[in-house]
Amino acid sequence: MDNLELAKIFSQIADILEIKDENTFKIRAYRRVTQVLESLPHDINQIYKEGRIEEIPGVGEGIAQKIKELIQTGKLEYYEDLKKKIPDGVLEMMDIPEVGPKTVALLYKKLHIDSIEKLKKAASTGKIRKLPGMGEKTEENILKGIALVRKREERIPLQEAMYLAERIMEPLSKLKDVKKLSTAGSLRRVRETIGDIDIVLSSNNSKKVMDKFTSLEIVKETLSKGDTKSSILTREGRQVDLRVVPEESFGAALHYFTGSKSHNIKIRELGIKKGLKINEYGVFTRGKKKEKRIGGKEEKDVFEAVGLPFIPPEIREDRGEIEAGLKNQLPKLIDIKDIKGDLHVHSKWSDGGNSVEEMAEAAKERGYEYIGICDHSQSLVVAHGVKEKDFLRRIDDIKAADKKVKGIKVLAGIEVDIDSEGNLDYSDKLLKRLDFVIAAIHSGFKQTKEKLTKRIIKAMETGSVDIIAHLTGRLFGQREAYEIDLEEIFKVAKKTGTILEINSYPNRMDLNDINARKAKEEGIRLIIDTDSHQIMHLDWLKFGIATARRAWLEREDVINTEPLEKLLSNFKNKKRL
Repeated sequence: MDNLELAKIFSQIADILEIKDENTFKIRAYRRVTQVLESLPHDINQIYKEGRIEEIPGVGEGIAQKIKELIQTGKLEYYEDLKKKIPDGVLEMMDIPEVGPKTVALLYKKLHIDSIEKLKKAASTGKIRKLPGMGEKTEENILKGIALVRKREERIPLQEAMYLAERIMEPLSKLKDVKKLSTAGSLRRVRETIGDIDIVLSSNNSKKVMDKFTSLEIVKETLSKGDTKSSILTREGRQVDLRVVPEESFGAALHYFTGSKSHNIKIRELGIKKGLKINEYGVFTRGKKKEKRIGGKEEKDVFEAVGLPFIPPEIREDRGEIEAGLKNQLPKLIDIKDIKGDLHVHSKWSDGGNSVEEMAEAAKERGYEYIGICDHSQSLVVAHGVKEKDFLRRIDDIKAADKKVKGIKVLAGIEVDIDSEGNLDYSDKLLKRLDFVIAAIHSGFKQTKEKLTKRIIKAMETGSVDIIAHLTGRLFGQREAYEIDLEEIFKVAKKTGTILEINSYPNRMDLNDINARKAKEEGIRLIIDTDSHQIMHLDWLKFGIATARRAWLEREDVINTEPLEKLLSNFKNKKRL
Protein backbone atom coordinates (compact mmCIF):
# COMPACT_ATOMS: atom_id res chain seq x y z
CA MET A 1 0.00 0.00 0.00
CA ASP A 2 1.24 3.49 -0.83
CA ASN A 3 0.96 6.78 1.08
CA LEU A 4 -2.25 7.99 -0.58
CA GLU A 5 -4.04 4.65 -0.16
CA LEU A 6 -3.21 4.64 3.56
CA ALA A 7 -4.27 8.29 3.89
CA LYS A 8 -7.64 7.52 2.30
CA ILE A 9 -8.28 4.67 4.77
CA PHE A 10 -7.48 6.82 7.80
CA SER A 11 -9.60 9.65 6.40
CA GLN A 12 -12.56 7.29 6.06
CA ILE A 13 -12.01 6.00 9.60
CA ALA A 14 -12.27 9.61 10.82
CA ASP A 15 -15.41 10.13 8.71
CA ILE A 16 -17.12 7.04 10.13
CA LEU A 17 -16.21 8.00 13.69
CA GLU A 18 -17.66 11.48 13.12
CA ILE A 19 -20.88 10.06 11.69
CA LYS A 20 -21.10 7.82 14.77
CA ASP A 21 -20.41 10.87 16.99
CA GLU A 22 -17.35 9.25 18.60
CA ASN A 23 -14.63 10.86 20.73
CA THR A 24 -13.39 14.18 19.27
CA PHE A 25 -9.72 13.60 20.18
CA LYS A 26 -9.77 10.20 18.52
CA ILE A 27 -11.23 11.70 15.33
CA ARG A 28 -8.64 14.49 15.38
CA ALA A 29 -5.81 11.95 15.63
CA TYR A 30 -7.00 10.18 12.46
CA ARG A 31 -7.43 13.51 10.64
CA ARG A 32 -3.87 14.46 11.61
CA VAL A 33 -2.32 11.21 10.38
CA THR A 34 -4.27 11.56 7.12
CA GLN A 35 -2.67 14.95 6.48
CA VAL A 36 0.76 13.61 7.39
CA LEU A 37 0.51 10.65 5.02
CA GLU A 38 -0.78 12.82 2.16
CA SER A 39 2.23 15.12 2.41
CA LEU A 40 4.87 12.52 3.36
CA PRO A 41 7.79 13.03 0.94
CA HIS A 42 9.05 9.43 1.33
CA ASP A 43 7.48 6.07 0.52
CA ILE A 44 5.75 4.67 3.62
CA ASN A 45 6.87 1.16 2.66
CA GLN A 46 10.52 2.22 2.79
CA ILE A 47 9.98 3.91 6.16
CA TYR A 48 8.40 0.66 7.40
CA LYS A 49 11.37 -1.41 6.16
CA GLU A 50 13.71 0.92 8.04
CA GLY A 51 11.66 0.52 11.23
CA ARG A 52 10.86 4.24 11.47
CA ILE A 53 7.04 4.31 11.45
CA GLU A 54 6.94 5.66 15.01
CA GLU A 55 9.22 8.53 13.97
CA ILE A 56 6.58 10.02 11.63
CA PRO A 57 5.14 13.23 13.19
CA GLY A 58 1.64 12.74 14.57
CA VAL A 59 1.86 8.94 14.55
CA GLY A 60 1.39 7.43 18.01
CA GLU A 61 1.80 3.81 19.04
CA GLY A 62 -1.79 2.79 18.22
CA ILE A 63 -1.84 4.31 14.74
CA ALA A 64 1.68 3.01 14.06
CA GLN A 65 0.42 -0.54 14.67
CA LYS A 66 -2.47 0.05 12.27
CA ILE A 67 -0.09 1.32 9.56
CA LYS A 68 2.05 -1.79 10.02
CA GLU A 69 -1.00 -4.06 9.80
CA LEU A 70 -2.05 -2.40 6.54
CA ILE A 71 1.43 -2.72 5.03
CA GLN A 72 1.83 -6.33 6.17
CA THR A 73 -1.63 -7.64 5.24
CA GLY A 74 -3.18 -5.08 2.91
CA LYS A 75 -6.14 -4.83 5.32
CA LEU A 76 -7.03 -3.32 8.68
CA GLU A 77 -9.46 -5.29 10.82
CA TYR A 78 -10.55 -2.21 12.76
CA TYR A 79 -11.41 -0.41 9.49
CA GLU A 80 -13.25 -3.42 8.04
CA ASP A 81 -15.40 -3.68 11.19
CA LEU A 82 -16.22 0.04 11.09
CA LYS A 83 -17.25 -0.11 7.41
CA LYS A 84 -19.83 -2.81 8.15
CA LYS A 85 -21.74 -0.29 10.27
CA ILE A 86 -22.03 2.36 7.51
CA PRO A 87 -23.15 1.84 3.84
CA ASP A 88 -20.43 2.68 1.28
CA GLY A 89 -22.59 5.34 -0.35
CA VAL A 90 -22.91 7.22 2.94
CA LEU A 91 -19.13 7.53 3.12
CA GLU A 92 -18.99 8.79 -0.47
CA MET A 93 -21.42 11.56 0.51
CA MET A 94 -18.76 12.86 2.91
CA ASP A 95 -16.67 13.92 -0.10
CA ILE A 96 -19.25 16.57 -0.98
CA PRO A 97 -18.50 20.11 0.21
CA GLU A 98 -21.14 21.44 2.63
CA VAL A 99 -22.05 17.87 3.69
CA GLY A 100 -20.47 17.11 7.05
CA PRO A 101 -20.84 14.07 9.32
CA LYS A 102 -23.89 15.40 11.18
CA THR A 103 -25.68 16.20 7.91
CA VAL A 104 -24.84 12.77 6.49
CA ALA A 105 -26.15 11.06 9.64
CA LEU A 106 -29.37 13.10 9.50
CA LEU A 107 -29.95 12.38 5.81
CA TYR A 108 -29.35 8.68 6.32
CA LYS A 109 -31.58 8.34 9.37
CA LYS A 110 -34.48 10.54 8.27
CA LEU A 111 -34.58 10.06 4.48
CA HIS A 112 -32.63 6.78 4.10
CA ILE A 113 -30.23 8.49 1.67
CA ASP A 114 -27.24 6.20 1.23
CA SER A 115 -25.70 7.30 -2.09
CA ILE A 116 -24.75 10.46 -3.99
CA GLU A 117 -27.37 9.70 -6.64
CA LYS A 118 -30.13 9.50 -4.03
CA LEU A 119 -28.82 12.68 -2.46
CA LYS A 120 -28.90 14.49 -5.81
CA LYS A 121 -32.48 13.35 -6.42
CA ALA A 122 -33.62 14.40 -2.95
CA ALA A 123 -31.99 17.83 -3.29
CA SER A 124 -33.45 18.30 -6.78
CA THR A 125 -37.00 17.48 -5.62
CA GLY A 126 -37.04 19.65 -2.50
CA LYS A 127 -37.11 16.83 0.08
CA ILE A 128 -34.07 17.96 2.06
CA ARG A 129 -35.38 21.43 2.91
CA LYS A 130 -38.05 19.82 5.09
CA LEU A 131 -35.46 18.51 7.56
CA PRO A 132 -34.57 20.54 10.68
CA GLY A 133 -31.80 23.07 10.06
CA MET A 134 -32.04 22.59 6.29
CA GLY A 135 -33.53 24.81 3.61
CA GLU A 136 -33.66 25.68 -0.06
CA LYS A 137 -30.15 27.18 0.12
CA THR A 138 -28.84 23.93 1.62
CA GLU A 139 -30.20 21.98 -1.34
CA GLU A 140 -28.63 24.44 -3.76
CA ASN A 141 -25.23 24.10 -2.02
CA ILE A 142 -25.47 20.30 -2.02
CA LEU A 143 -26.12 20.25 -5.77
CA LYS A 144 -23.16 22.57 -6.35
CA GLY A 145 -21.03 20.31 -4.14
CA ILE A 146 -22.01 17.22 -6.13
CA ALA A 147 -21.01 19.01 -9.35
CA LEU A 148 -17.62 19.85 -7.78
CA VAL A 149 -17.06 16.21 -6.82
CA ARG A 150 -17.89 15.06 -10.35
CA LYS A 151 -15.49 17.65 -11.76
CA ARG A 152 -12.76 16.49 -9.37
CA GLU A 153 -13.22 12.90 -10.51
CA GLU A 154 -12.58 13.93 -14.13
CA ARG A 155 -9.30 15.77 -13.43
CA ILE A 156 -6.32 14.74 -11.27
CA PRO A 157 -4.86 17.34 -8.89
CA LEU A 158 -1.25 18.16 -9.78
CA GLN A 159 0.12 16.75 -6.51
CA GLU A 160 -1.56 13.37 -7.06
CA ALA A 161 -0.50 13.25 -10.72
CA MET A 162 3.14 13.98 -9.84
CA TYR A 163 3.12 11.29 -7.18
CA LEU A 164 1.57 8.68 -9.50
CA ALA A 165 4.01 9.53 -12.30
CA GLU A 166 6.99 9.15 -9.96
CA ARG A 167 5.79 5.73 -8.82
CA ILE A 168 5.59 4.57 -12.43
CA MET A 169 8.76 6.19 -13.75
CA GLU A 170 11.02 5.06 -10.90
CA PRO A 171 10.92 1.30 -11.79
CA LEU A 172 11.01 2.06 -15.53
CA SER A 173 14.13 4.22 -15.13
CA LYS A 174 15.98 1.22 -13.68
CA LEU A 175 15.63 -0.78 -16.90
CA LYS A 176 18.95 -0.81 -18.79
CA ASP A 177 17.03 -0.57 -22.06
CA VAL A 178 15.58 2.83 -21.13
CA LYS A 179 17.75 5.68 -22.38
CA LYS A 180 15.69 8.81 -21.64
CA LEU A 181 12.45 9.25 -19.71
CA SER A 182 10.10 12.17 -19.04
CA THR A 183 6.55 13.13 -18.23
CA ALA A 184 4.70 14.88 -21.04
CA GLY A 185 1.28 16.47 -21.59
CA SER A 186 -0.36 18.79 -19.09
CA LEU A 187 1.65 17.22 -16.24
CA ARG A 188 4.93 18.41 -17.77
CA ARG A 189 3.32 21.80 -18.31
CA VAL A 190 2.41 21.60 -14.59
CA ARG A 191 -1.21 22.57 -15.01
CA GLU A 192 -3.02 22.61 -11.68
CA THR A 193 -5.18 19.65 -12.71
CA ILE A 194 -4.35 16.85 -15.15
CA GLY A 195 -6.40 14.62 -17.43
CA ASP A 196 -4.50 11.43 -18.29
CA ILE A 197 -0.85 11.10 -17.29
CA ASP A 198 1.52 10.99 -20.29
CA ILE A 199 5.03 9.51 -20.19
CA VAL A 200 7.56 9.41 -23.04
CA LEU A 201 10.73 7.33 -23.08
CA SER A 202 13.34 6.22 -25.58
CA SER A 203 14.37 2.59 -25.94
CA ASN A 204 15.39 0.06 -28.58
CA ASN A 205 13.56 -2.72 -26.72
CA SER A 206 9.97 -1.53 -26.51
CA LYS A 207 8.59 -5.01 -25.77
CA LYS A 208 10.56 -5.33 -22.55
CA VAL A 209 9.58 -1.81 -21.50
CA MET A 210 5.89 -2.38 -22.22
CA ASP A 211 5.92 -5.72 -20.40
CA LYS A 212 7.33 -3.98 -17.32
CA PHE A 213 4.91 -1.04 -17.58
CA THR A 214 1.77 -3.19 -17.82
CA SER A 215 2.85 -5.48 -14.97
CA LEU A 216 3.61 -2.78 -12.37
CA GLU A 217 2.03 -3.26 -8.95
CA ILE A 218 0.05 -0.05 -9.39
CA VAL A 219 -1.80 -1.42 -12.45
CA LYS A 220 -5.46 -2.30 -12.03
CA GLU A 221 -6.18 -2.91 -15.72
CA THR A 222 -4.27 -2.81 -19.02
CA LEU A 223 -6.41 -0.79 -21.45
CA SER A 224 -4.17 -1.34 -24.47
CA LYS A 225 -0.70 -2.68 -25.22
CA GLY A 226 1.41 -2.12 -28.31
CA ASP A 227 4.98 -1.58 -29.48
CA THR A 228 4.86 2.21 -29.33
CA LYS A 229 1.95 3.00 -27.02
CA SER A 230 0.34 1.28 -24.03
CA SER A 231 -2.30 2.50 -21.59
CA ILE A 232 -3.08 1.35 -18.07
CA LEU A 233 -5.64 2.14 -15.41
CA THR A 234 -4.13 2.51 -11.92
CA ARG A 235 -5.73 1.23 -8.74
CA GLU A 236 -6.89 4.81 -8.13
CA GLY A 237 -8.76 4.73 -11.45
CA ARG A 238 -6.33 7.06 -13.28
CA GLN A 239 -5.25 6.47 -16.87
CA VAL A 240 -1.55 6.53 -17.74
CA ASP A 241 -0.28 6.46 -21.33
CA LEU A 242 3.28 5.41 -22.15
CA ARG A 243 4.90 6.09 -25.51
CA VAL A 244 8.19 4.44 -26.50
CA VAL A 245 10.23 6.00 -29.30
CA PRO A 246 13.72 5.50 -30.76
CA GLU A 247 16.43 7.67 -29.21
CA GLU A 248 16.77 9.72 -32.40
CA SER A 249 13.11 10.83 -32.06
CA PHE A 250 12.95 11.42 -28.31
CA GLY A 251 13.21 15.24 -28.40
CA ALA A 252 10.63 15.63 -31.15
CA ALA A 253 8.25 13.18 -29.46
CA LEU A 254 8.67 14.89 -26.10
CA HIS A 255 7.84 18.27 -27.62
CA TYR A 256 4.87 16.88 -29.56
CA PHE A 257 3.29 15.03 -26.63
CA THR A 258 3.98 17.85 -24.15
CA GLY A 259 1.78 20.23 -26.15
CA SER A 260 -0.27 22.27 -25.80
CA LYS A 261 -2.12 21.50 -29.02
CA SER A 262 -2.37 25.17 -30.07
CA HIS A 263 1.33 25.71 -29.29
CA ASN A 264 2.26 22.72 -31.46
CA ILE A 265 0.13 23.93 -34.37
CA LYS A 266 1.95 27.27 -34.40
CA ILE A 267 5.34 25.52 -34.30
CA ARG A 268 4.38 23.32 -37.25
CA GLU A 269 3.13 26.38 -39.16
CA LEU A 270 6.48 28.10 -38.63
CA GLY A 271 8.15 24.94 -39.88
CA ILE A 272 6.04 24.83 -43.05
CA LYS A 273 7.05 28.42 -43.86
CA LYS A 274 10.68 27.30 -43.67
CA GLY A 275 10.07 24.24 -45.83
CA LEU A 276 10.18 21.85 -42.89
CA LYS A 277 8.02 19.02 -41.64
CA ILE A 278 7.83 18.73 -37.84
CA ASN A 279 6.10 15.86 -36.06
CA GLU A 280 6.62 13.37 -33.23
CA TYR A 281 9.28 11.52 -35.25
CA GLY A 282 11.61 14.42 -35.89
CA VAL A 283 12.38 17.52 -37.94
CA PHE A 284 12.67 16.95 -41.68
CA THR A 285 13.43 18.99 -44.78
CA ARG A 286 10.84 18.68 -47.54
CA GLY A 287 12.75 17.44 -50.61
CA LYS A 288 11.24 16.76 -54.03
CA LYS A 289 11.90 13.04 -53.83
CA LYS A 290 12.45 12.25 -50.16
CA GLU A 291 12.58 13.85 -46.73
CA LYS A 292 15.82 14.31 -44.83
CA ARG A 293 16.02 14.23 -41.04
CA ILE A 294 17.80 17.28 -39.63
CA GLY A 295 16.88 16.96 -35.96
CA GLY A 296 14.66 15.48 -33.28
CA LYS A 297 17.00 13.74 -30.85
CA GLU A 298 16.90 16.75 -28.52
CA GLU A 299 13.87 18.95 -27.85
CA LYS A 300 15.87 22.07 -28.63
CA ASP A 301 16.21 20.82 -32.23
CA VAL A 302 12.53 21.60 -32.80
CA PHE A 303 12.85 25.19 -31.59
CA GLU A 304 16.15 25.88 -33.35
CA ALA A 305 14.71 24.62 -36.64
CA VAL A 306 12.06 27.38 -36.62
CA GLY A 307 14.32 30.12 -35.29
CA LEU A 308 13.19 30.04 -31.66
CA PRO A 309 15.07 29.80 -28.36
CA PHE A 310 14.06 26.93 -26.07
CA ILE A 311 10.60 27.63 -24.64
CA PRO A 312 10.05 26.18 -21.13
CA PRO A 313 7.20 23.62 -21.01
CA GLU A 314 5.26 25.61 -18.40
CA ILE A 315 4.48 28.44 -20.83
CA ARG A 316 3.66 26.41 -23.95
CA GLU A 317 0.00 27.43 -23.93
CA ASP A 318 -0.11 29.73 -26.98
CA ARG A 319 -0.35 32.78 -24.74
CA GLY A 320 2.26 34.82 -26.57
CA GLU A 321 5.31 32.63 -25.93
CA ILE A 322 6.06 32.02 -29.62
CA GLU A 323 5.73 35.71 -30.51
CA ALA A 324 7.96 36.62 -27.55
CA GLY A 325 10.50 33.99 -28.61
CA LEU A 326 10.68 35.35 -32.15
CA LYS A 327 11.45 38.79 -30.70
CA ASN A 328 13.95 37.30 -28.22
CA GLN A 329 11.76 38.58 -25.36
CA LEU A 330 11.01 35.37 -23.45
CA PRO A 331 11.07 35.81 -19.66
CA LYS A 332 13.83 34.24 -17.60
CA LEU A 333 11.44 32.23 -15.46
CA ILE A 334 11.84 32.04 -11.71
CA ASP A 335 13.53 28.89 -10.38
CA ILE A 336 13.03 27.16 -7.04
CA LYS A 337 16.70 27.90 -6.25
CA ASP A 338 15.89 31.64 -6.34
CA ILE A 339 13.73 31.42 -3.19
CA LYS A 340 15.50 32.62 -0.03
CA GLY A 341 12.73 32.00 2.50
CA ASP A 342 9.12 31.11 3.25
CA LEU A 343 6.98 33.63 5.13
CA HIS A 344 3.70 31.73 5.52
CA VAL A 345 4.52 28.98 8.01
CA HIS A 346 2.39 27.85 10.95
CA SER A 347 3.60 26.46 14.26
CA LYS A 348 2.09 24.82 17.33
CA TRP A 349 0.97 28.27 18.45
CA SER A 350 -2.06 27.74 16.21
CA ASP A 351 -2.78 24.65 14.11
CA GLY A 352 0.77 23.70 13.09
CA GLY A 353 2.33 20.35 13.94
CA ASN A 354 5.81 21.60 14.92
CA SER A 355 7.37 24.15 17.24
CA VAL A 356 8.82 27.44 16.01
CA GLU A 357 12.31 26.10 16.59
CA GLU A 358 11.61 22.90 14.63
CA MET A 359 10.23 24.84 11.67
CA ALA A 360 13.25 27.14 11.75
CA GLU A 361 15.67 24.19 11.76
CA ALA A 362 13.82 22.61 8.83
CA ALA A 363 13.96 25.86 6.86
CA LYS A 364 17.67 26.15 7.59
CA GLU A 365 18.23 22.61 6.28
CA ARG A 366 16.60 23.71 3.02
CA GLY A 367 19.17 26.49 2.69
CA TYR A 368 16.82 29.37 3.48
CA GLU A 369 18.10 32.73 4.69
CA TYR A 370 14.90 33.47 6.63
CA ILE A 371 11.54 32.03 7.66
CA GLY A 372 8.36 33.79 8.78
CA ILE A 373 6.22 32.22 11.52
CA CYS A 374 2.68 33.18 10.64
CA ASP A 375 0.08 31.54 12.88
CA HIS A 376 -3.66 32.13 12.68
CA SER A 377 -5.21 35.00 14.64
CA GLN A 378 -7.66 34.69 17.53
CA SER A 379 -11.04 34.65 15.78
CA LEU A 380 -10.19 31.52 13.78
CA VAL A 381 -11.13 29.22 16.65
CA VAL A 382 -11.25 26.11 14.44
CA ALA A 383 -7.52 26.61 13.74
CA HIS A 384 -6.72 27.35 17.42
CA GLY A 385 -5.91 30.97 16.61
CA VAL A 386 -3.51 32.84 18.90
CA LYS A 387 -5.43 34.57 21.69
CA GLU A 388 -4.58 38.17 22.41
CA LYS A 389 -3.22 37.24 25.86
CA ASP A 390 -0.70 34.91 24.13
CA PHE A 391 0.28 37.38 21.40
CA LEU A 392 3.43 38.71 23.07
CA ARG A 393 4.45 35.32 24.51
CA ARG A 394 4.43 33.96 20.96
CA ILE A 395 6.69 36.79 19.77
CA ASP A 396 9.08 36.00 22.63
CA ASP A 397 9.12 32.35 21.56
CA ILE A 398 9.97 33.40 17.99
CA LYS A 399 12.77 35.67 19.27
CA ALA A 400 14.15 32.81 21.35
CA ALA A 401 14.16 30.48 18.34
CA ASP A 402 15.85 33.21 16.29
CA LYS A 403 18.70 33.35 18.81
CA LYS A 404 18.97 29.58 19.19
CA VAL A 405 18.88 28.51 15.54
CA LYS A 406 22.01 29.99 14.01
CA GLY A 407 22.36 30.74 10.32
CA ILE A 408 18.75 31.72 9.63
CA LYS A 409 16.58 34.72 10.56
CA VAL A 410 13.26 33.82 12.19
CA LEU A 411 10.68 36.55 11.59
CA ALA A 412 7.50 37.18 13.56
CA GLY A 413 4.38 37.43 11.43
CA ILE A 414 0.69 36.59 11.76
CA GLU A 415 -2.07 35.44 9.42
CA VAL A 416 -4.65 37.91 10.64
CA ASP A 417 -8.28 37.22 9.85
CA ILE A 418 -10.32 39.75 7.86
CA ASP A 419 -13.80 39.71 9.43
CA SER A 420 -17.14 40.04 7.64
CA GLU A 421 -16.85 43.85 7.62
CA GLY A 422 -13.20 44.03 6.57
CA ASN A 423 -11.82 44.66 10.08
CA LEU A 424 -8.62 42.98 11.27
CA ASP A 425 -8.53 40.57 14.18
CA TYR A 426 -6.00 42.51 16.28
CA SER A 427 -5.43 46.17 17.02
CA ASP A 428 -3.01 48.18 14.93
CA LYS A 429 -0.89 48.60 18.07
CA LEU A 430 -0.36 44.84 18.37
CA LEU A 431 0.23 44.32 14.65
CA LYS A 432 3.02 46.90 14.72
CA ARG A 433 4.94 44.59 17.09
CA LEU A 434 5.44 42.18 14.18
CA ASP A 435 7.95 42.06 11.33
CA PHE A 436 5.17 41.63 8.78
CA VAL A 437 1.43 40.95 8.57
CA ILE A 438 -0.43 38.57 6.27
CA ALA A 439 -4.20 39.02 6.05
CA ALA A 440 -6.77 36.57 4.70
CA ILE A 441 -10.47 35.79 4.54
CA HIS A 442 -11.54 32.56 6.26
CA SER A 443 -15.31 32.99 6.45
CA GLY A 444 -18.28 34.64 4.76
CA PHE A 445 -17.36 33.17 1.38
CA LYS A 446 -20.94 33.45 0.15
CA GLN A 447 -21.14 37.22 0.53
CA THR A 448 -21.71 39.27 -2.61
CA LYS A 449 -18.86 40.12 -4.96
CA GLU A 450 -19.04 43.76 -3.85
CA LYS A 451 -18.95 42.89 -0.14
CA LEU A 452 -16.01 40.48 -0.46
CA THR A 453 -14.08 42.99 -2.57
CA LYS A 454 -14.67 45.78 -0.04
CA ARG A 455 -13.46 43.56 2.82
CA ILE A 456 -10.13 42.91 1.10
CA ILE A 457 -9.67 46.52 0.03
CA LYS A 458 -10.44 47.80 3.53
CA ALA A 459 -7.79 45.47 4.96
CA MET A 460 -5.19 46.65 2.43
CA GLU A 461 -5.94 50.29 3.20
CA THR A 462 -5.36 49.93 6.97
CA GLY A 463 -1.63 50.45 6.52
CA SER A 464 -0.96 47.36 8.67
CA VAL A 465 -1.25 44.61 6.07
CA ASP A 466 1.79 43.66 4.00
CA ILE A 467 0.51 40.55 2.21
CA ILE A 468 -2.90 39.17 1.19
CA ALA A 469 -2.91 35.35 1.33
CA HIS A 470 -4.83 32.94 -0.95
CA LEU A 471 -6.78 35.83 -2.45
CA THR A 472 -9.62 33.96 -4.18
CA GLY A 473 -10.21 31.36 -1.44
CA ARG A 474 -10.54 28.33 -3.66
CA LEU A 475 -9.98 24.75 -2.49
CA PHE A 476 -9.81 22.13 -5.23
CA GLY A 477 -12.81 19.81 -5.15
CA GLN A 478 -14.20 21.55 -2.04
CA ARG A 479 -14.84 25.19 -2.82
CA GLU A 480 -14.81 27.29 -5.96
CA ALA A 481 -13.03 30.64 -5.89
CA TYR A 482 -15.30 33.29 -4.45
CA GLU A 483 -16.32 36.18 -6.66
CA ILE A 484 -14.22 39.30 -6.21
CA ASP A 485 -13.37 42.31 -8.40
CA LEU A 486 -9.74 41.48 -9.17
CA GLU A 487 -9.26 44.59 -11.29
CA GLU A 488 -10.23 46.84 -8.37
CA ILE A 489 -8.19 44.80 -5.88
CA PHE A 490 -5.10 44.96 -8.12
CA LYS A 491 -5.52 48.73 -8.40
CA VAL A 492 -5.60 49.15 -4.60
CA ALA A 493 -2.79 46.62 -4.06
CA LYS A 494 -0.53 48.66 -6.32
CA LYS A 495 -1.55 51.94 -4.68
CA THR A 496 -0.96 50.64 -1.13
CA GLY A 497 2.12 48.56 -1.93
CA THR A 498 0.37 45.38 -0.77
CA ILE A 499 1.98 42.12 -1.87
CA LEU A 500 -0.17 39.28 -3.21
CA GLU A 501 0.56 35.66 -2.38
CA ILE A 502 0.90 32.60 -4.57
CA ASN A 503 -0.07 29.97 -2.01
CA SER A 504 1.73 26.69 -2.75
CA TYR A 505 -0.60 24.50 -0.67
CA PRO A 506 -1.53 21.82 -3.27
CA ASN A 507 -5.29 22.20 -2.94
CA ARG A 508 -5.06 26.01 -3.12
CA MET A 509 -2.39 27.18 -5.63
CA ASP A 510 -3.93 30.62 -5.25
CA LEU A 511 -3.32 33.03 -6.95
CA ASN A 512 -3.56 30.84 -10.03
CA ASP A 513 -1.31 31.33 -13.07
CA ILE A 514 -3.73 33.58 -14.99
CA ASN A 515 -4.32 35.95 -12.07
CA ALA A 516 -0.66 35.98 -11.03
CA ARG A 517 0.34 37.03 -14.54
CA LYS A 518 -2.29 39.80 -14.49
CA ALA A 519 -0.90 40.98 -11.15
CA LYS A 520 2.61 41.13 -12.62
CA GLU A 521 1.35 43.10 -15.62
CA GLU A 522 -0.26 45.59 -13.20
CA GLY A 523 3.10 46.11 -11.49
CA ILE A 524 2.20 44.29 -8.26
CA ARG A 525 4.86 42.40 -6.31
CA LEU A 526 4.17 38.77 -5.39
CA ILE A 527 5.39 36.27 -2.83
CA ILE A 528 5.47 32.46 -3.07
CA ASP A 529 4.69 30.75 0.27
CA THR A 530 3.79 27.22 1.30
CA ASP A 531 1.22 27.84 4.07
CA SER A 532 3.04 24.98 5.84
CA HIS A 533 1.41 23.40 8.86
CA GLN A 534 4.23 20.93 9.45
CA ILE A 535 7.85 20.48 8.36
CA MET A 536 7.09 18.26 5.37
CA HIS A 537 4.81 20.91 3.85
CA LEU A 538 7.85 23.13 3.21
CA ASP A 539 8.55 20.90 0.21
CA TRP A 540 5.29 22.05 -1.37
CA LEU A 541 7.11 25.14 -2.60
CA LYS A 542 7.43 23.37 -5.98
CA PHE A 543 3.69 23.82 -6.60
CA GLY A 544 3.90 27.58 -6.07
CA ILE A 545 6.97 27.75 -8.30
CA ALA A 546 5.08 25.82 -10.99
CA THR A 547 2.24 28.37 -10.82
CA ALA A 548 4.70 31.28 -10.93
CA ARG A 549 6.50 29.89 -13.97
CA ARG A 550 3.18 29.37 -15.78
CA ALA A 551 2.47 33.02 -14.91
CA TRP A 552 5.69 34.12 -16.67
CA LEU A 553 7.12 35.39 -13.36
CA GLU A 554 10.80 36.25 -13.12
CA ARG A 555 12.99 36.47 -10.05
CA GLU A 556 12.46 40.22 -9.61
CA ASP A 557 8.66 39.80 -9.54
CA VAL A 558 8.80 37.79 -6.29
CA ILE A 559 9.90 39.40 -3.03
CA ASN A 560 11.13 36.27 -1.25
CA THR A 561 13.92 35.91 -3.79
CA GLU A 562 15.48 38.96 -2.10
CA PRO A 563 18.05 38.95 0.73
CA LEU A 564 16.71 39.70 4.21
CA GLU A 565 17.42 43.43 4.38
CA LYS A 566 15.83 44.10 1.00
CA LEU A 567 12.89 41.80 1.82
CA LEU A 568 12.04 43.79 4.95
CA SER A 569 12.11 47.06 3.00
CA ASN A 570 8.93 45.84 1.23
CA PHE A 571 6.98 45.80 4.49
CA LYS A 572 5.07 48.72 5.93
CA ASN A 573 6.43 48.31 9.45
CA LYS A 574 10.04 47.79 8.25
CA LYS A 575 10.94 46.35 11.64
CA ARG A 576 14.09 44.99 13.21
CA LEU A 577 16.87 42.90 11.69
